[in-house]
Amino acid sequence: MMTIRHLAFAMLVLSSTILVFEKVPGISAQLECKGSLSDIVSQCQAFVKKEGPQIPPSDACCETLKAADIPCLCKYITPVIQSQISIEKAIYVVKTCGGIIPPGTKCGSYTVPPSPPPLMA
Repeated sequence: MMTIRHLAFAMLVLSSTILVFEKVPGISAQLECKGSLSDIVSQCQAFVKKEGPQIPPSDACCETLKAADIPCLCKYITPVIQSQISIEKAIYVVKTCGGIIPPGTKCGSYTVPPSPPPLMA
């Protein structure tokens, strides 16, 4: 009898945890997508700030991004995040680091445009 109660309690806790994680974008992204959001923020925040010029990212930022599934993380860009970073700069940083973000990928309300055609010599 106690075993059934313990099992029921465990299932309740697990179900509640899943529901809470679905409501918190950072946690959901961390569970679903590769990479560490906290590492990306700490290593790359200087390169994606809204203010200031677009500058090439550091090697540490690029290494952190290489471990992440950026198109997956894009699904978790909220209006709050968009108000704090430049999505255009973030896309530039990812591409500069050798990452691929397919055209048409939605990062918050921003849609990644197609790459420009190569220049003719």
